[in-house]
This record gives sequence, C-alpha cells and structure tokens, in this order.
Amino acid sequence: MPPTLASLVQHSALKLTVRAGEDRLETPVRWAHVSELADPVPYMEGGELLLVTAMTLDAEDLEAMRRYVRRLVGAGVVGLGFAVGVYYEDIPEALVEAAKEEGFPLLAVPRRTPFLAISKAVSAANAADQYRAVTAGFEAQRELTRAALAEGPDAVVARLAAHIDGWAALYDASGAVVAAAPEWATRRAARLTGDVERLRERSAPASAVVGDTEDRVELQSLGSGRRVRGALAVGTGAPLGTAERYAVHSAVALLTLSTERSRALQAAEQRLGAAVLRMLLSGQQDHARAVAGDLYGGLLDAPFRLVIAEPAGDPDPASEHPLLAFAESLESAAARAGEAVLVVPDSDDRLVVLAADGGAVVAACTSAYADKEAEDAEVVVGLSAPTGPIAAAGAYKQSEQALSVARRRGRALVEHEELAAGSILPLLADDAVRAFADGMLRALYEHDATGRGDLVASLRAWLSRHGQWDAAAADLGVHRHTLRYRMRRVEEILGRSLDDPDVRMELWLALKTTSAAAAE
Repeated sequence: MPPTLASLVQHSALKLTVRAGEDRLETPVRWAHVSELADPVPYMEGGELLLVTAMTLDAEDLEAMRRYVRRLVGAGVVGLGFAVGVYYEDIPEALVEAAKEEGFPLLAVPRRTPFLAISKAVSAANAADQYRAVTAGFEAQRELTRAALAEGPDAVVARLAAHIDGWAALYDASGAVVAAAPEWATRRAARLTGDVERLRERSAPASAVVGDTEDRVELQSLGSGRRVRGALAVGTGAPLGTAERYAVHSAVALLTLSTERSRALQAAEQRLGAAVLRMLLSGQQDHARAVAGDLYGGLLDAPFRLVIAEPAGDPDPASEHPLLAFAESLESAAARAGEAVLVVPDSDDRLVVLAADGGAVVAACTSAYADKEAEDAEVVVGLSAPTGPIAAAGAYKQSEQALSVARRRGRALVEHEELAAGSILPLLADDAVRAFADGMLRALYEHDATGRGDLVASLRAWLSRHGQWDAAAADLGVHRHTLRYRMRRVEEILGRSLDDPDVRMELWLALKTTSAAAAE
C-alpha cells in the first residue's frame, strides 16, 4: 500500500499531530511538497501533502483561510502540514476552523521535524510500495508463465482473475468467449461482445476501457501483427494498481504468444488437411485415414459434408479477405463445440471445408447464409449432401454444382439436396437456356403472331398429353384432324420430326423456359 496520512502520523520519528480532518487520514499521499506561495494550486497535480511555514499567509484571517483551504481541496491536495514554532507558535485558530469546516486534514509539524524528513518518509514509503508492486508483478508473471506452459490459456485466465481480485475472459478472433474465470464471469463477458467487435475493427495493439454500475472493464487486443487475433477482458471494482497492471501485461504477452503459436500449428494443420483432402478426392481413403491420424481421423469415420466457398464479389484489398473471415467463423464454431473440422484453401479465391454432418460447423454455415442473397453476403457457398470417404469425390462435385446454382440464382448458399429434391425449373433461369429456348420457338411465335393459327398452344397441349391426339384436341376444343395438321406445320416450320424423343424433350423444356420467363 502507498503511504497515507495515517501512516505518516504514526511514524515515530516525525512526531506529527492531527488538528483537523481526522476522518480522512487513510488518504494515500503521492508526494510531499513545500510551497510558501499564497496560491500554490497552479503547481499542484493532486495527491500531495502540502508543507508550509505560513510566511506569506494571513493565517489569522478566517475568510482568507477559508478561501485558501477550499482552493487546496479543489486541487486535490490531500492534507496540509503546518510548521509550528517558526512564524507562528501554534496553528492559528482561523486556519484550524477553516480546515474543520471542509473536513480537510491539517497536521502540526513540530519545529524539530524538518520538512525534508517528511519528504524522505513519503518517498521511501512510495519506493517500498513500488518495489512490492514490482515484486508481486514478477511473481504473477512467473505463475502465469508456468500456467501457460503446463495448462494453457484457460489456466492463464484463471490465475489472472485471482491476481487482480476480479474476473477475466478470453475471446477468440470471432469475438466469442472461449474462457472465463470465475465461472460466473462468462455471462458478464458475453455482454461485452459489441465492445470486443469494435476493438477488433482497430489495428492491433488496441485497448479500451468500458464500465457500468457493476465494474470497470479493460479490453486488450491479442496479436503481434496489425490484425486482432483475439481479446482479453479484465473486470475490477477499481482501476488497476501497479502489480495488477504487471499481471495483465504478462497475460496479454503470454496469450498473444499462444495465439501466434496456434497460427503456426494451424498452418501445419492446413498443409496436412490439404494432403488428406487430395487423397480423399483421388480415392485413397485408407491413406487419408492413416495421414489424418487422431487429428482428423474421427471426422472421416462419420458422415460428413463438403463445403466450397468463394468470395461473392471482388474482395477489397484494403479489407480482410472474406474467405479468411469465413474460415475463422467456422473454426470458432468447431472449437466451441469440440468438433474436428478440415479447412483447406483451395486457392486465393476458393475454400474447401470438410465438416461433420449435423454438427456445429454446418449449422453455423447454414444459419448465417441460408436465407441471404449473394449481394448481401461476403461469400457464396455450395454444400454437398452427407457422404463418406468413399464418395468424397462425388461430394466435391455436388458442392461445385450447388455453388454454381447459388451464383446463378443470386443466393448466398445452396445445398445439393435442395437441387435433388426440388424442381428442374429454377435451373432453367439461365440466360443461355433462355436464349436457346427463344431461338427454338421463335419461328412458331412469329407464325402465330400473323394470326394464321395457334401452333405454340397446340404444341404445348400435344406434348403435355404425351402425343395422345384425342385428349390433346379435347383440351384445345378442336378436331383431332385440325391438331394433326397443326403438328405437321410445326414440323415443317422447325424442320424437325416430332417422332424424335430428343426433339420432344427439347421443345418441352423450351416451352417451360419461356413460360417461366413470362411469369417473372
């Protein structure tokens, strides 16, 4: 603890006596300062014990002393030491009364006690307090380092919370709480996700102080580069002292090293994951399992899905690459759920993810992008059906197909199962398909526009009845001979035989495409 007015009064060599402000003697003293100025306030910083002989003060004028004391109180001066037996044999009653009115500590300094002795006592006590704080800080650093080496980031957070007599929480790159101590602090830390998000938007290193009626919270970014890799929050009832500050700085350094080491391990895991993926896609399932080992082995033993993601537009070079943010969000979801996930950058513009079917990663992906339009998302995603190692190559193709459809439809995410279970008609909403349909049917539409018949409607009715003349003619309300004549005219105009099943199929799709376009 720093020196207080009470500790100076109790100092046996100083022989100080209290004449006013007895209730405020526990106030810390930052420094002892001598000034005989009538107004020393411009030279005060706050926290000083002011020492005077009153050689320039009208110490017997009550109103003057009231103004003098109020000025000292307003400047943050913690007490006044008055030398008795120099210019005044005792402290004038006017000064004593003014000090009592303000509750301002007033100490009588005997003639045999030099001001220098008081200054030395304050300085020595502050130096001792600083030494204790530094020693405690170094001890905290050693304990946090041992915890980091033996147990990991969770233990660092727990030890830090004990050292600061408060709480601490660790956030990952996505802003999610990954560790907190004590246990109740998890809920408190979760309420700060907005503040953590704003901190992540700034270049590292960055810090912020937030507070409410509960506590005072300091946020510190983690990461050695410009990009924030995580954040540390510490909550206390009062500003951090020197020892606590040492502990926090040590924790930030250790957690940053842990984060950087994790990045190096992550890069190695990505290289291993890329090798595993190549083996799976080339049909070498047994080799893939052997290489994956315990790291990804469990993932290959259960149904999984393949996810392919690409940027929705041209990435901004000045901003974080969207695929990097996408990968971090999925890895954070996997870490929170204790799942294995394989994330492989296929190129600068494509990311491949292998994740457990029905797990947290797939859920995070679908919940974030399933209902979004591509223009409102950073990435476009294709998701395969559930599969296993033997069919991994087929799942990759499914993901590519779903991704292609998502781009054509302007969607942020499409699942392959959605394509297999749905109608083929949405797939026809493509400019190339519409151009083909328009070219195939244009001559018939031009014929009908002259008023010489209704060949398009007749063709549609005939195809919908699978070539049954009577049923199609009844639908049109014409004689079957009239319908036969119209179908011959269709063949003549198109130069193609309706006996060919391929021709009938192409005409039916062309009619469906034009109908869908007209409906839009």
